[in-house]
Amino acid sequence: MAKKRNYWIDYHTHHARCGHAVGSLEEYVVRGIEIGLSEIGLSDHMPLLHVNRETYYPDITMPMDELPRYVEEAFALKEKYRGQIDVKVGLEGDFIEGWEADIEKIIQAYPWDYVIGSVHFLGEWDVSDYRQVHNWDGQDVFAVYERYYKAIGQAAKTGFYDIIGHFDVIKRFGHVPGMEREAETKALEQAALAAIAESGIAMELNASGLSKPCAEMFPANRILESAIQLGIPLTVGSDAHNPLKLSEHLDKARATLYGLGVRELATFTERQRRMIPLEQD
Repeated sequence: MAKKRNYWIDYHTHHARCGHAVGSLEEYVVRGIEIGLSEIGLSDHMPLLHVNRETYYPDITMPMDELPRYVEEAFALKEKYRGQIDVKVGLEGDFIEGWEADIEKIIQAYPWDYVIGSVHFLGEWDVSDYRQVHNWDGQDVFAVYERYYKAIGQAAKTGFYDIIGHFDVIKRFGHVPGMEREAETKALEQAALAAIAESGIAMELNASGLSKPCAEMFPANRILESAIQLGIPLTVGSDAHNPLKLSEHLDKARATLYGLGVRELATFTERQRRMIPLEQD
């Protein structure tokens, strides 16, 4: 078993139940112990509400009847491995405009340790899905960014979430507004960050972007710097979809935060935030 490196956490993971990841929840927990994690956050996708799984893209997320099984298994693993690793039971709860009441019911139905609020969908378009990249064809990129960052701000204001996930995942496939819209794009980012700061919730540094076409973490350093200036609490996640990817690039994420002066990371238990030291590794 690996020696624990200071206090390491990974708050963003997905497993086979969601349909587009591999590995069981227990494989993730065991892998976390092997690599020396202090805490592992199990945070699979909320079942989708606004699209028909039978006619939409396959393997988009777990069906609704799997949600209670996911929660039951996660809490069983929390007890089984108590004393070896601190298992946090979480959910990545998509924010979808117009479906707030249904989202809130799901979040309130279970005793989560934390809930990540992420925007993947603009209507029925999942902007983070590689199978849907063709939807960018003919789009006004800045207009898409306007819709996306408006949704991030709305998510923050709902009060449903503890953490905002992969803040600028909209850049995943390299579609960004032109330089002539740079100032306006930054204004969109700042408005969304202001909503997060006002809500008092945290934001993650999601390291998975380093393995995506954008080759940059979510969010970019300039956004991180603004978040820090606004006093937004930060946490880290690998967004692993395979146990072997658990904690991938988190050394770079931690070093980035430390280099920007961050000395604490947000952790959660029963929806209560606790800040733990971020030490130089």
